[in-house]
Amino acid sequence: MVLLGTEAPEDLEQMGFRKITNGKIGEGLKTLLRAAKAYESRGSTLEAARIYRYIGMFMLNRTNSVDKSRPPLLKSAYLYIRLISDEIEKEEVNLDRLEDFCLNVLEIFSTLGDMKNLHRYAKEFAKMYEDLGDAYYSAEDITTSIRVYEASLRHYRIIKDEEGIRLISEKLVTLYGKVAEERLEKNDHVGAADIFFRVAFFIKDLFGYDLHFMEMMDTAGKNYEKASKLSYAEGDLDKTTELLVKAQYSYLLGRNFNRAKLIGLNVSRMLYQIITTYKSMGELDAAAKKLMELSKAMIGLGKFENAIEVYRSILDISEKLEYKVAVRKSVLEYLAAVKSDINLLETIDAVEFYIKKKKYNEALELIEEAFEQHSGELGKIKKLLYSAEGVNEK
Repeated sequence: MVLLGTEAPEDLEQMGFRKITNGKIGEGLKTLLRAAKAYESRGSTLEAARIYRYIGMFMLNRTNSVDKSRPPLLKSAYLYIRLISDEIEKEEVNLDRLEDFCLNVLEIFSTLGDMKNLHRYAKEFAKMYEDLGDAYYSAEDITTSIRVYEASLRHYRIIKDEEGIRLISEKLVTLYGKVAEERLEKNDHVGAADIFFRVAFFIKDLFGYDLHFMEMMDTAGKNYEKASKLSYAEGDLDKTTELLVKAQYSYLLGRNFNRAKLIGLNVSRMLYQIITTYKSMGELDAAAKKLMELSKAMIGLGKFENAIEVYRSILDISEKLEYKVAVRKSVLEYLAAVKSDINLLETIDAVEFYIKKKKYNEALELIEEAFEQHSGELGKIKKLLYSAEGVNEK
């Protein structure tokens, strides 16, 4: 007979999840709580933070009561804060871990509606990343300093610190400019285009959705086009269409609508041929990716009904959440361009961050909020999307 309190936290964790799976919710949560405390006693702070967060979110989803979920969620947040403090003191900081810890803290306070702590820690993280970026820059590690400054900027945006946003955006424009020059010297037009597209979003922070932003997007479009011609000359049609769709959206956001339309029409014709070939070969995953590009091209042309018909074909092959996110993001990009809407650009940037981290649920949530805020313009497309997905609109 095992004495109470002598079990390893890993065993308690497995036991807790097993009880929950078997419908013994109360017992399962109590066991998980014991596991979290055991992890904490052992010094396994990350595991404890993870379990406390799970308990809190489970209770919130089950009871819809913020008050009941608050204690375990707060415990989790403060354990993540401890992890951040420990990580930042290391000689070599693991930026992936640090990013995840910060994200967990802010998501928990956001979930609890605790705006005071959300702003407090967002400000602390912004300054922490800014100082870290300065240190990497002093060490002439440009690539890492760019990544860290971007993290700082994200946090300054949360608290709408205009001075912080301007300062970090200026640093990023300067640093990315140096990298772009190096890419162009090496004739790396794809790399340069990616940078110009990214820099446009920092320029937006400095000048808004104005000529500076549009010129940078136009420059990105031209480089994507150059790269697509090289790929076409090499017979790589897959890469050609991928780059042309990127060029289309660069021109679109740069409000060069004529060029965006011309490219959209040309790439659509190419994509139909490629998709037919892939389907005839039975390569359905590859066909789905190209159908996604075709759907995006159609959205960029404002042909929403055609785009959704293509989207239905994707869903017949795969219902990956990333496809649902991608098509919706394209709709937001189209509307941002048409309206010169800086707020939509900020949403798109935040969505892109979650996509890079493969947090598609969080990305989808942000997009749905934007759809709700622009229900007048996006009501029809939202109905078409939900219809294609077999979902009754809420």
